[in-house]
Amino acid sequence: MSKHVVETDIKELKLLSRGKVRDIYEVDDDKLLLVTTDRISAYDVIMPNPIDDKGKILNQITLFWMDMFKDIVPNHLIASKVDDYPEVLHKYRDQLEGRSVLVKKAKPLPIECIVRGYITGSGWKDYQNTGEVCGHKLPEGLKESEMLEQPLFTPSTKAELGEHDENISVGKATEMLGKELFEKVQEATLSIYKRGRDYAREKGIIIADTKFEFGIYDGELIIIDEVLTPDSSRFWPVEGYEAGKSQPSFDKQFLRDWLTEIKFNKQPPAPEVPEEIATKTRDKYMEAFTLLTESELDA
Repeated sequence: MSKHVVETDIKELKLLSRGKVRDIYEVDDDKLLLVTTDRISAYDVIMPNPIDDKGKILNQITLFWMDMFKDIVPNHLIASKVDDYPEVLHKYRDQLEGRSVLVKKAKPLPIECIVRGYITGSGWKDYQNTGEVCGHKLPEGLKESEMLEQPLFTPSTKAELGEHDENISVGKATEMLGKELFEKVQEATLSIYKRGRDYAREKGIIIADTKFEFGIYDGELIIIDEVLTPDSSRFWPVEGYEAGKSQPSFDKQFLRDWLTEIKFNKQPPAPEVPEEIATKTRDKYMEAFTLLTESELDA
């Protein structure tokens, strides 16, 4: 029987932030504890009830990818098993096992690193209006959901909880980071995406777009937060894919469709999610995990 964790309360540690999905604690001057809960949000609004096992699925997909990409860019991981955490955390095993990581405390970059491999969502709307996506001029005649010849790096600002990120130009991102760091970040973002995209496609998943977060630790660029999950990416099934229309997805599709159906105004408080919608949403997350990792979910 699956159990869910909506919110953690680790009294011995300082809670630094409680985001849409993650609770972040300070372990010491050099380390953080990241806990991926089962909270789910849509349209930047957190739903009142959780999706069972969602946090474990997201956490373990991220661990899988970080291992695959460690030769491209180092990551912030120190440990992912409670036995390897400071002893003070062992009594919280029920809240932490399978859904948490002990990480290096990096200084996050001030931008979200977004990469678009297919034209969809807001990018498709922009292209229809201007022929461009985030300042990138694209060929005429592209269809909705079509694969781009080369993935686009389209950085954005980082918004506060409940706010929306804003797309920024490559020039503005370069100004914010400095030329050398910007080029390093852009190269890492595109390299990781291409490897992940090619691997996932063989497993039956198209990764249409995604976002990464990077930080600086000991003067080195490292990847932090989550990597290529159904929460940070647009996952489509390879089966049935056809450019020229919107695609079904592996993430919150059932939830968003239901919210649209009940005419949710995209403002808190959110309505209770029916069990059937929550179960179908969990099944989609689980399907993505199984296809990508070919493994069982750790308890």
